Amino acid sequence: MPSFERESKRIVIAGASSLLGAELKSLLEESKFADWDFRLADEEEAAGTLTEAGGEPAVIQPVEEGTFEHARFVFFAGSGEFTRTNLAAAGASGAKVVDLSGSLVSDAATVAWFPKLDELLHRQFPANGPTYAIPSASATAAAALTLALADCGLRGLTITCFQPVSEVGRAGIEELEHQTGQLLSFQSVGQPVFDAQVAFNLLDHYGPESGQKLESIRTRVRAEIKASLGAKGRMPAVQLIHAPVFYGTAFSACAEFDSDVPREKIAKACAHAGFALIAPGESGPNNLSVAGEQTIQLAAPEQDPCQEKSWWFWGAADNIRLPAANAVKLAERLA
Repeated sequence: MPSFERESKRIVIAGASSLLGAELKSLLEESKFADWDFRLADEEEAAGTLTEAGGEPAVIQPVEEGTFEHARFVFFAGSGEFTRTNLAAAGASGAKVVDLSGSLVSDAATVAWFPKLDELLHRQFPANGPTYAIPSASATAAAALTLALADCGLRGLTITCFQPVSEVGRAGIEELEHQTGQLLSFQSVGQPVFDAQVAFNLLDHYGPESGQKLESIRTRVRAEIKASLGAKGRMPAVQLIHAPVFYGTAFSACAEFDSDVPREKIAKACAHAGFALIAPGESGPNNLSVAGEQTIQLAAPEQDPCQEKSWWFWGAADNIRLPAANAVKLAERLA
């Protein structure tokens, strides 16, 4: 990498108008990068949006020649298609590329990363990777739980994640809000985003005319888990369900072990993996308790009364704050 790029203090957030991009910018401004030069870019339809960066007014720009020039870090926080379209230009700049869109996680050159993953995989921090992938909250929870329990004699893990509408952006939030109001007023609901009633409803897929596909999101989550596990840990069985909530990813998991494992050993392994364990009798984890938090909350594990070697887990994470915070922590390590 040329010396001017190593010394550069320029950060490009590509996909800056997204919920994830806005959260990422906010956290970067509160970090060691607060005095760096922020460049905000996005797709053509979002270009021209007025926002702020470093306390000053800023306009989100379209990606054009020179957008990534002299960048130290490029964060992709928009759609997967947008990431793929602009990856070559970002890479040519010599910047470290950090992908939060899920688009690059299956690429051979991409390193999946979240706090504690290096320790769980018993690897050195991969400081020389050209491209990094920050897994979604669902994938981070599933991968961390799998790796945490691997040393306890884990035979298999099944996990169901409950997807909030904020995963598809502001349009998803607005549609859930509108549908909720319409249904409470006994009116028919509009369905332009999901082509289905998402308010007061659980779904395993959206309508056929929806541009959002839960099947595609499941595929992404599974790819993120696989990349995070590497050669260690058996892939869990994963289901992803739409939940009628605005923010926060919750999950339920069942782990089967080769032999009886004490609760204390399981809890200790989960705490070592970075989970914030909630004491029995205390409130949480839930969508409200994790709002604004940078860790995954986990209830005390409960043994299945009918299957002695099986244990149940319930947890939740802020689906926007968690990956954004992990991306900032990665950049701090790399810098």
